[in-house]
Amino acid sequence: MTHDTIVALSVLGVVGQVLVAILILVGLLALFGLRSPLDGVRRLLWGYELWAAFVVAAIATGGSLFYSEIAHFQPCELCWFQRICMYPLTIITLLAALANDRRVARYLIPLPLVGAGVSIYHLLVENHVVKQAQACLISAPGGCATKWINEFGYMTIPTLALTAFVLCLELLVIGASPPVSRATVRTT
Repeated sequence: MTHDTIVALSVLGVVGQVLVAILILVGLLALFGLRSPLDGVRRLLWGYELWAAFVVAAIATGGSLFYSEIAHFQPCELCWFQRICMYPLTIITLLAALANDRRVARYLIPLPLVGAGVSIYHLLVENHVVKQAQACLISAPGGCATKWINEFGYMTIPTLALTAFVLCLELLVIGASPPVSRATVRTT
């Protein structure tokens, strides 16, 4: 059962990465003047950005709790820093979505930004590009470089966290942007 859950969470991570890639592509197209895909995504998500960010953050929070409490993977120091960024994101996006308060999205952006930075650093430590700190070695067996999972040859816990943070960041940026009206949409 534990392995099946790990695979399911990894599959959700791959789906999240596909969504991240699509949203990055849409953003790049907008930078080069083709705004209709971005406007289409914004219209599609309009009013649900906070709910979508909540779902992503809730799955990430549930996944991290599964890994530590059910699979008994001991979180390292960097995992705790990532949790510090993700757990409040879950609660606050839910409250903001319930209140339909889109203004809060811009104030939440630092959480996934910092969390993504920690995830990238964690990936560098995990892949031995950067030497892990002594605190990492003390915090968990094998330190922060331990790959508790390695699904599909690359899907590790920091990879899952980075995916969730980037997807939340993209959704919050969309949520913080002004509404799209049909009058302002350019046809290309």
